Amino acid sequence: MKSLRIDPYMIALLAVVVLASLLPARGAAAEALSPATKGVVALLFFLHGAKLSREAVIAGATHWRLHLAVLAVSFVAFPLLGLGMGLIPASILPAPLALGLLFLCCLPSTVQSSIAFTALARGNVAAAVCAASASNLLGMAATPVLVGLTLHAQGSGPGWGAAGTIALQLLAPFIAGQLLRKWVAPVLARHKQIVSYVDRGSILLVVYAAFSQAVVEGVWTRVSVPELLVVTLLCLLLLALVLGLTMGLGRLLGFSIEDRIVLVFCGSKKSLVTGAPMAAILFAPAVAGVMIVPLMIFHQLQLLACAWLAQRYASRPQEPVTLAPNPLDSPP
Repeated sequence: MKSLRIDPYMIALLAVVVLASLLPARGAAAEALSPATKGVVALLFFLHGAKLSREAVIAGATHWRLHLAVLAVSFVAFPLLGLGMGLIPASILPAPLALGLLFLCCLPSTVQSSIAFTALARGNVAAAVCAASASNLLGMAATPVLVGLTLHAQGSGPGWGAAGTIALQLLAPFIAGQLLRKWVAPVLARHKQIVSYVDRGSILLVVYAAFSQAVVEGVWTRVSVPELLVVTLLCLLLLALVLGLTMGLGRLLGFSIEDRIVLVFCGSKKSLVTGAPMAAILFAPAVAGVMIVPLMIFHQLQLLACAWLAQRYASRPQEPVTLAPNPLDSPP
């Protein structure tokens, strides 16, 4: 009988969650963690920029069918599922938490974790960079509109400074890596584990930072235990439905396995980084505090589920590389 192998990386992720629950980053530690997380993510994008060929980047940026599929899942399928969950009786799911689930469904995708998981799973990283960035940028306009239509809320979305943040923290290092690829790529070729270590390390750091913030903000004290269980089950159901949808849609559209990985990881996620400030802008403080509880829970579940999926994708057999014949080797 084949023994069950426990993935050390999944153990590390669970250990980080436990550590953040028992010893969350507070005060000066939290202030130091924020730039450290941004620095690791910027390094990750720089390395991917240096690793990818110019042809791969152009092909990823122009893959419009894939990008439209990601946006359709994020801003059409997700809100429809949220509206369906809004039909659950208030005796089971209180109105503020039901609105929080619907708000969660209107948010854009994450950026850094979507791309990190895509890289870990050996997917189309260049397409993931474009798809996740487009979702996040479009979400600045789409999310307030969707919230207004579905929740009848009034307010404005985050300022265009969010676009500058994405460009500065994510796209700028990626472009820098592309520009310096001539010198950096040979180093990465000699030390192939560098990018892998940064991928895994950045995800662990993002999980710890996000879960620490949730614990410090009192995620476990804002609602009762039964309500937390109901929201957790609904978030699990929502995540399972969207993961199944993205996997099936990728096959239906005839995408390659690398592109299906992008659709799964970029289409199934929702951004806590974008959602928390949006909630503060769109809703009164007393309401916003409870409404982001489903987002906090969903955020942790998506990281754990996608980490497991990325490991499964990464374990698939490596496709053989076919080299074009060298004309110099041809007989005269």
